[in-house]
Amino acid sequence: MCPYNMTFEELDLNDNVLDALYDMRFETCTPIQEHCIPQILKGNDILGVAQTGTGKTAAYLLPIMSMLDDGGFPHDAINCIIMSPTRELAQQIDQAMQGFGYYLDSVSSLPIYGGNDGNRYDQEIKSLRLGADIIIATPGRFISHLQLGNVDLSKVSFFVLDEADRMLDMGFSEDIMTIAKQLPPTCQTIMFSATMPPKIEQLAKTLLKNPVEIKLAVSKPAEKIAQKAYLCYEPQKLKVLEDIFKAGNLNRVIIFSGKKQKVKEINRALVRMKINSDEMHSDLSQEERDQVMFKFKSGATDVLVATDILSRGIDIDDITMVINYDVPHDVEDYVHRIGRTARAERDGVATL
Repeated sequence: MCPYNMTFEELDLNDNVLDALYDMRFETCTPIQEHCIPQILKGNDILGVAQTGTGKTAAYLLPIMSMLDDGGFPHDAINCIIMSPTRELAQQIDQAMQGFGYYLDSVSSLPIYGGNDGNRYDQEIKSLRLGADIIIATPGRFISHLQLGNVDLSKVSFFVLDEADRMLDMGFSEDIMTIAKQLPPTCQTIMFSATMPPKIEQLAKTLLKNPVEIKLAVSKPAEKIAQKAYLCYEPQKLKVLEDIFKAGNLNRVIIFSGKKQKVKEINRALVRMKINSDEMHSDLSQEERDQVMFKFKSGATDVLVATDILSRGIDIDDITMVINYDVPHDVEDYVHRIGRTARAERDGVATL
């Protein structure tokens, strides 16, 4: 596959979508977009295997939004459901939709995820009953709406599972099947996964009808990442960290640790070193997480210490270094962690 050799203009996307892409300076497709978009437009079920940072969100959003805008789908009904493993990824998909849908007045969307107040939940119920075209949801929150009878899935035309392997790892398999069973048989299903373990193959066989399989470089770090390792004992790690920061003017860095307690310790140590850092872990409320991410994305914070809550689906293009304070559980986690750097054709460094 020759990367970046097809423009969006060459694809059969509608003019409103193409105008938004032009405004956003999106001109050429990534390989996953080049191969997925035409197949989705043809109505085929898709099994896409591609690591994060390859442009898969646009690979399914653009054709679905284009078809919805062209018309022929019921008004006041849910036409598309996108399942996301985490609130952070759901928010990112919703943000991408706002950009791609700038000229799509007729296509509405609704993000649904936990960690919000009661007012937000009431607003979700109202929007679900009115029928938003595209629902972007985490499984737990969506299932609660389903069980309370707030959702009618009888007219859904598109069902998307983003980061399906992550959803299964988090124990959402039963929830996904519960949702899938209520979808009409004509529903087009699109499934993306970074890996292809047996449980994903089994899920694909259960949910997909004669799918087109599109596989790109599974479990392979981006080529522009310079990977290095320090051999040291646990008590020496903070000193190594201090040396790394003294050696260079580092201000766009993510440090990963597997335990939230360790994340808090590392962040306290960095603050003592007069480093402008913050922490991200599951003890924070959704509002606090949003605030931490906003400050880091805007450059108000230089360094973010995080658990693997941040290793997937967070789209920040200018991370210069990823530091693995402790060794991830498996290769997939390592690939996803270091995949936060060297995005969008930039260079990056990963340290273990």
